[in-house]
Amino acid sequence: MLRFLSLKFGRLYRCLKLLFVVSLFVILLMNTHNLLASFQKNELTDRRFINLNKCPACFGNSWCRKFMNGQITFESWGRLRFLDFLNVKNVYFAQYGEPREGTRRIVLKRLGSDQELADIDQKICKRATGRPRCDLIQAMYKTEFSRLNGDVRLLTPEVVEGWSDLVHCPSQRLLDRIVRRYAETKDSGSFLLKNLKDTERMQLLMTLAFNPEPLVLQSFPSDEGWPFAKYLGACGRMVAVNYVGEDLWSFYNAPWEKRVDLALQLMEIAEQLTNNDFEFALYLLDVSFDNFAVGPRDGKVIVVDAENVLVADKRLIKQNKPENWDVWYESRFEDCDKEACLSFSKDILCSRVNVDHNYYAICQNLLSKHATWRGTTGGLLHDPPTEIAKDGRLEAMLDECANPKKRYGRYQAAKELREYLSQLGGNAR
Repeated sequence: MLRFLSLKFGRLYRCLKLLFVVSLFVILLMNTHNLLASFQKNELTDRRFINLNKCPACFGNSWCRKFMNGQITFESWGRLRFLDFLNVKNVYFAQYGEPREGTRRIVLKRLGSDQELADIDQKICKRATGRPRCDLIQAMYKTEFSRLNGDVRLLTPEVVEGWSDLVHCPSQRLLDRIVRRYAETKDSGSFLLKNLKDTERMQLLMTLAFNPEPLVLQSFPSDEGWPFAKYLGACGRMVAVNYVGEDLWSFYNAPWEKRVDLALQLMEIAEQLTNNDFEFALYLLDVSFDNFAVGPRDGKVIVVDAENVLVADKRLIKQNKPENWDVWYESRFEDCDKEACLSFSKDILCSRVNVDHNYYAICQNLLSKHATWRGTTGGLLHDPPTEIAKDGRLEAMLDECANPKKRYGRYQAAKELREYLSQLGGNAR
């Protein structure tokens, strides 16, 4: 009976596979003209394709000359528009060329799905005219994005608080940093909002509200040692960032020594984002194998999706002293059936000086046996060598880091785990 069922399901799988191949072939035949046109034309020079025509309801224009000059081109499959339905996140790989430097790979992002981008257009129109469709450019001047005109000196917390994770609880110090490092203006370097043009202010606020990832990359740049991809520029609703390397998931079955090194780097990222000399705590609210990448040359782990990063100003917390501000906060372990799920309270992250959220997120969703991704469990440190498995210390530390049994156990486990992984890495070398 079991053999009959396995044969039946095997035959069904082969039929479905054949059906998919035939369907894809039919689609190719139906789109032959579009296929040839896609390879002949560089759509990244098309103002409408990159939504430059929607500015200032866009993310910037610092790289428009490079786009319009044809210095940026899609890689192979990225040129095929009829395959866009598979690219829900609107993330593309492209080649960027400079005459003296040659070409290099970059990543282009629309910062949202087609539906999310359409929704923001509708919201802008409804706030301005009460209708879902309108002249978007004119509508922008009637929304909160244009509220801060040239007479407003600073971007202040009460204006943008809660617009996105980045500014769920913004301090003036954080907002000054965002404005001062804003890359989509020629006169960057000043924290005075009045030094920006009207269109630049609207673009900054639009980015802050829709998807603040570019502002995270600009405010905490890789050039200064922050573990984020490098921001390059924008044109319309297309943002360019540096290509880091293959995603972390590609290393799930890498040799043990490599996985130990990656795990150590992940724990060091958790530490850096939690405790640093700038006293900004950057909490990762979306942690999965897809949101990290590994450099092909230096093997360095980098955060490549920074949309959901909450920034808390520890100096402001110490100054205001909200209730329980100095009580160490322990994140609650979440045992759920979904992939990459986390339990957290944004308000608590904003009101405590000592929070273990980043250790918890990395251990639960990436390293420990509780990590679940694409139908697999066991985490990045699955199947350790026999002597390490028998020793039991690694498993105990990982479990305490993900699901602590002792009070403040996660803080101690994270510290010991970093030391232990460092020792393992040293022994491997």
